[in-house]
Amino acid sequence: MASNSLVCAHTYCFFNPFYIALEKVVCPHTYIYESGIFKQYYMKRNLFDIKEKVILITGGYGVLGTSISKYLAAQGAKIVILGRNKEKGNKLAKEIVASGDEAVFLESDVMNEQILIQNREEIIRQYGKIDVLINAAGGNMPGATIAPEKTIFDLKLDDFKTVVDLNLFGTALPTSVFAKAMVDGGEGTILNFSSMSALRPLTRVAGYGAAKAAISNYTEYMAGELASKFGEKFRINALTPGFFLTEQNRALLTNPDGSFTDRGNSIIAHTPFRRFGVAEELNGAVHYLVSDASRFVTGTVLVVDGGFNAFSI
Repeated sequence: MASNSLVCAHTYCFFNPFYIALEKVVCPHTYIYESGIFKQYYMKRNLFDIKEKVILITGGYGVLGTSISKYLAAQGAKIVILGRNKEKGNKLAKEIVASGDEAVFLESDVMNEQILIQNREEIIRQYGKIDVLINAAGGNMPGATIAPEKTIFDLKLDDFKTVVDLNLFGTALPTSVFAKAMVDGGEGTILNFSSMSALRPLTRVAGYGAAKAAISNYTEYMAGELASKFGEKFRINALTPGFFLTEQNRALLTNPDGSFTDRGNSIIAHTPFRRFGVAEELNGAVHYLVSDASRFVTGTVLVVDGGFNAFSI
């Protein structure tokens, strides 16, 4: 290293290969901004480049997860699909590999810490690192909902608890397990899934809404916790999809003949785009949040909803 190096106390600056290549330890907070090198470098760099990143996706074979998995793999990422359904998981991994991209499926359970730890060890053995965790696993149960003809006294609290456990603790537990590998590796990004029902109370989905509201709060809390304790290279955000037709909500929003139910029509009427989202329309937001394009973004809940949350009358 050159003797005229500018010394910087920021660990990020000291170990960043770009700054080392300049043969001086420079700091993006001082010298490098003033010199213009920082701006020149980032103007020419593809901030959305995720090639070779190891990206974990829990519940990665659902309607939205499948689209995300295939898209990120097509961008050059190494995809690890985690879930309980071996048939669906292996089928998706094989489809991705057949298209010339890289993916593997590992049988997992977001509610079982020991299995998650085993997953982590296997991933580290195979890839040596974990760059990104996408917590896409979740679900709902009829007993945790209140239909129009029912009241709060018909709510099954055991089912309510199960839904909260699956969505909230099924996010918090993988985060704790895989964030350990990220900290050991020096950097990492986490993306959670929130919901429209977290932004405002929606009818029917009592348990699901409570769980997703908690995920939004958990995401914001963890953003401060990770950055303040481990540094700015650890980020966590959440994505809030609007209404997309999935296996979970299709029967609630559409009739057998494909027409919309009353609830489906109500949602469309309150969506300025006047349609449901298409799974592929989430991919750009996901790409942004897992790439360096969002390197100064943490604790954010990004809404992708065709205007639903912004619309009143």
